[in-house]
Amino acid sequence: MMLMATMPTIVSHHHHSTSMSAATKTENVITLKGSVAVVSEFFYCAINSILYQRGIYQPETFKRESKYGLTILTTTDEGLLKYLHQIMSQMETWLVEGDVQRLVVVVTGVDSGETLERWQFNVSVDDKAGADDKKGGDENNGPVSNESSSGSSASASASGTTQKKMGKSVKEIHNEIQAIIRQITASVTFLPLLNEPCSFDLLVYTNQTAVVPQKWEDSDPRYIMNSQEVKLRSFTTSVHKVESMVTYKEADEWEL
Repeated sequence: MMLMATMPTIVSHHHHSTSMSAATKTENVITLKGSVAVVSEFFYCAINSILYQRGIYQPETFKRESKYGLTILTTTDEGLLKYLHQIMSQMETWLVEGDVQRLVVVVTGVDSGETLERWQFNVSVDDKAGADDKKGGDENNGPVSNESSSGSSASASASGTTQKKMGKSVKEIHNEIQAIIRQITASVTFLPLLNEPCSFDLLVYTNQTAVVPQKWEDSDPRYIMNSQEVKLRSFTTSVHKVESMVTYKEADEWEL
C-alpha cells in the first residue's frame, strides 16, 4: 500500500485492549542494527508500561521482568503479544531504513469514543536531531491504519540512516531509558483518572518513501481537544534520538 505523496503519513493499526523484545547488547560504539534493537525494545517496554499503569489491561495479565535496572511489567496476553510482535517487527524494518518519525500510543474511551491520552515518542537520527524533530513535528497529514482482527494504531518518524559513532555505552543508554520508564510509572500522580473502559491504538508516522504493508492503512492523528502536555525525558544511542511526551485531556471541573 503506497503512502500519500504529500507530507509524512501516519500509519495506524487498531487494537482493543500484544510482544517482542529485541535487545542485542553492543560494544561501546553502537551500530545502526544495535541502535534499532535498543529503540525497538524501549518501545516494547514503554508500551507495556503504559498499558499496565493506565489499566488498559488487567494487572494479572502482566508478568515481571528485569530490564534497565528496573522491574518492568510485560503482557502475557496471547493476542496482545502477537499484535505487538507484528508491530515491533515492522518498526525495526522502518527504523533500519530510516523511515520512522514517531510512535504514538493513543488511549481512547470505549464508551465516549474520545481520545483521552497521546503518548508520543519522536525519533530522529542523532546527528541531525534538531532538523528531524522539526520535520517530524507536522502531524497535519492523512494517516494510515491497519484494521486487523484486534486492531491498534501506529505511526512513525525518522529520516536518514547515517551512523554517528560517539562511543556511548549501552549502560549509559539504559540509564537514560530507565529515567523515562520511571516517569511513565510516576505519571499516575498527575494524569486524570480514566473513568471508563479504554482501548489503545498505535500510530506510526513514516517518511513518504516508506514501504507500507498491505494490512496498514491511513489513520486519523487522534488529537485531543482541551489538552495538557507534559514533556518527558529523552535518550540517545549515538545513532537515534528518542524524545518522549504525554498529552492528556483535561478533566472537566465537575469531574474533579
